[in-house]
Amino acid sequence: MSVVYLLNHVRDLDDEASEVKCIGIYSSEDSARAAVARLTKQPGFRDYPDGFEIDSYELDEDQWSEGFVVGE
Repeated sequence: MSVVYLLNHVRDLDDEASEVKCIGIYSSEDSARAAVARLTKQPGFRDYPDGFEIDSYELDEDQWSEGFVVGE
């Protein structure tokens, strides 16, 4: 089983919208955390340091395995 770590930064704009930036995909959680440490010093990110999210994903596995319903 191979796992990668996706690092995103999410900033809520208002009650209905948010801004999501895909920062990168890393081979270890430690590497993703190191990226967070580097980026929290940068303009914008330093103002929203709690916006970082790290998610793990198994390679070659479906992440969305069910259908979806189209809203009206």
